Amino acid sequence: MDDKRTVTRMYLAEAVFKKLGYSMSESGELVDEVLEEVIRAMEKGEQIKLSSFGAFKIRQKKQRVGRNPKTKMEVPITPRRVVSFHASNLLTDRMNKKD
Repeated sequence: MDDKRTVTRMYLAEAVFKKLGYSMSESGELVDEVLEEVIRAMEKGEQIKLSSFGAFKIRQKKQRVGRNPKTKMEVPITPRRVVSFHASNLLTDRMNKKD
């Protein structure tokens, strides 16, 4: 595997095309629909759990004071929601497996 490769929607669509035999357009639509469903769930604040892979969680961050590193001026950082990913134990074990 090339360490520099980025997995894109197109890459995922090609994998669906090769493994499941759908047309490229159907494969692309399938990948888009799955990703869109994940996004919709996260927008609602739901946690996404993918067995043997991991979980995407929405965290609420409070307002805090930040500092501009160039000017050293303090600036408020507004409250916001962020996405965090926690790998499953199976994924972690696989990533640390010795060949």
